[in-house]
Amino acid sequence: MKKLLEAIKANKTLLIVLAIVFVLIAVVVIFYDSDESVSAGAVADKSATEIKLEAILSSIDGVGESDVYVTEDEEGIEGVVVICQGANNIMTRNDIINAVSTALNINKNIIAIYAMN
Repeated sequence: MKKLLEAIKANKTLLIVLAIVFVLIAVVVIFYDSDESVSAGAVADKSATEIKLEAILSSIDGVGESDVYVTEDEEGIEGVVVICQGANNIMTRNDIINAVSTALNINKNIIAIYAMN
């Protein structure tokens, strides 16, 4: 036990450096895991329909980045909300309405489009 205490006293600087490195590694691991769980949760919350619609809309000229939310019940789709960068352009809005209506085989009056911040 005395040898251990003498070794600790002799290598204080080394122990302090090792402690700092350990703390830094712990902090990085904690923050990395929390960021990963947030992004995985966001993707898990999206339905397959929403993911497919976002892919379709991203390929339309002028739409830009988009988020799609689909409300469904047992009988079918009740409504679709599209939030995108190109929503301020009337032609782009028309293209979005036509694409969503055709892709989901729904009435155009249950599709709402809003501009993204």
